[in-house]
Amino acid sequence: MKIPAARIAAFLQQPDRQVRAVLLYGPDAGLVSERANTVARTVCPDLKDPFRVADLSSSALVTDPARLADEAAQMSLIGGRRVVRVREAADRLARLFGDFLGTAPGDALVVVEAGELSASSSLRRVFEASPCAAAIGCYPDAARDRAAVIREALRAHRITASADASQYLVEHLGNDRLVTRSELEKLALYVGDGGRVELEDARLAIGDSAAIELDDALMAAAEGDAARVDQVLGRVFQEGESPISVIRAMLRHLHRLHLLAARLAGGSSLTEVIRGARPPIFFTQEANFKCQLALWTEVGLRAQLDRVGRAELQMKLTGLPAQTLCREAMLAVAQNARSPGARDKPAVHG
Repeated sequence: MKIPAARIAAFLQQPDRQVRAVLLYGPDAGLVSERANTVARTVCPDLKDPFRVADLSSSALVTDPARLADEAAQMSLIGGRRVVRVREAADRLARLFGDFLGTAPGDALVVVEAGELSASSSLRRVFEASPCAAAIGCYPDAARDRAAVIREALRAHRITASADASQYLVEHLGNDRLVTRSELEKLALYVGDGGRVELEDARLAIGDSAAIELDDALMAAAEGDAARVDQVLGRVFQEGESPISVIRAMLRHLHRLHLLAARLAGGSSLTEVIRGARPPIFFTQEANFKCQLALWTEVGLRAQLDRVGRAELQMKLTGLPAQTLCREAMLAVAQNARSPGARDKPAVHG
């Protein structure tokens, strides 16, 4: 059977007794692993118990298909139901699991972990079609899911968080559940049991320093602070960020500003433009965007998009030092931000 999203949490805590095998699959490997551990612990709380837990790889089952049924039928020497874990499963095991689920020897719970499987996956179809099996997709957390994970992880350490810090964590976590858990444990260690997380704590403990520095460089360029651009870019490059990724980030930021400036020119108020931005503007950057929209016009931004786009092309084609070209392009943006005459004209080629 296929478990709908609304039932997943309840099922993992108390799977139906007739379910003999559970397939967990999806692009979020951390969430696959976490959910596999959760459902396995409903049978055996200690997943390191060698008498009640058997770990099998996909390649081992390909070499010895009979081992799946043997492990599932085996009884624990110390009593209690057993768990059989299968890692890195793929469609090549579909026939094996089809045969196994047709007979389902023993009473062990088989927990199967796989990567992303398409809707046409033969392994998925076997589990979804069987009345004694379950298939659960594991996809990156939505904002609401991340908020719940954050609350749960911090509550385990009796830690509270300010609204600003909570929003920052929701915005900056969530690509992989295991990574999210690890980052939250690092934050808990930083704050200490029973402590409180403020925005600066979250930024220091969770933030990628290179990404934070890059954001600072983009904001400084768009606000005309050439000295800060030069200063921060040095640290960005020291962190290992490539000039191509920096210039592309500058292009994305200018493109976003251009869209907002166009809406402003179309008659929307500044408040409407900021609140209606998609993706939403993080609250700590609202003042930056308001400042930049006061400096730039749609025409001026179009000219800078052209200028920075040419810089990226030069990096790829000319063989000139990429860091130098990147720095020159961003300093040019900063200089034009404070030059109303230059902002309203197309950039001069050459």
